[in-house]
Amino acid sequence: MPDVIINGAEGRIEGRYTPAKNERAPVAVLLHPHPQYGGTMHNKVVFTLNQCFLQAGYATLRFNFRGVGRSQGSFARGEGELTDAASALDWIQAYNPNASACWIAGFSFGAWIGMQLLMRRPEIDRFIAVAPPANVYDFGFLAPCPSSGLILQGDKDEIVTEESVRKLTEKLGRQRDIVIDYRVIKDANHFFTDKLDLLAAATSGYLAEAGKPGAVARITGARPKR
Repeated sequence: MPDVIINGAEGRIEGRYTPAKNERAPVAVLLHPHPQYGGTMHNKVVFTLNQCFLQAGYATLRFNFRGVGRSQGSFARGEGELTDAASALDWIQAYNPNASACWIAGFSFGAWIGMQLLMRRPEIDRFIAVAPPANVYDFGFLAPCPSSGLILQGDKDEIVTEESVRKLTEKLGRQRDIVIDYRVIKDANHFFTDKLDLLAAATSGYLAEAGKPGAVARITGARPKR
């Protein structure tokens, strides 16, 4: 799992990249929680997601937003962090030009940034959003949501309310040809303390289903087989 340096708009972006054995393997970019509240690419939820993608055969890239770790710059209220995410996506695509699919996955603030990137980059096939902060940030830009995906939420989350995430999920799920798999993890708090195994099981199960013959990564008029 080599350290990498990505050229970003504010200078150096620190990342961790793990290539896949197959040059046609799908790729995934992982986004960490809020930089001003201790979020880094080493966050346990992000690390767990990363391991799930690796076990499924993906090439993965997780990175530190500007001002975190060895990444240069300072917090930019989401606008700059979206630019960082776009730079990370450019980087992994350049190293994997033959990738069969592209995924974005984020936790909390990282889920908010990831969903914005999803709207701007049509090559992103699916997403995973863990505890998307629908009670804190506006997700109205998802009109419509361009891809199907997985949303995971703890029912004991003390920061992001389950009700707000459920309403977001219901709104997205009403869109034609979009399938949102919403899974609530019982007794899980915001950081999934002592519940990371359940988070991993849900994520790995979704990735396995998406990788089955006949499943589609990009929705093009037909719902994926589930």
